[in-house]
Amino acid sequence: MSVIKVKLVRSRAGRSKDQLATLQGLGLYRMNQERVLPDTPAIIGMCKKLQHMLEWEKVAEGPANS
Repeated sequence: MSVIKVKLVRSRAGRSKDQLATLQGLGLYRMNQERVLPDTPAIIGMCKKLQHMLEWEKVAEGPANS
């Protein structure tokens, strides 16, 4: 299974409730926090929704170890 690395690079302060809920779904709570998540359409969609706050990249094949 391929995985992606997601990093929160902008603050959560002042964001709408739906954006905060999406961040919670990704497991991101602090600035510069990184998570390794499975490369699924749902995760990619959440990243695209928050593209102004996140950096993400596809990582080599391997298990998701959040």
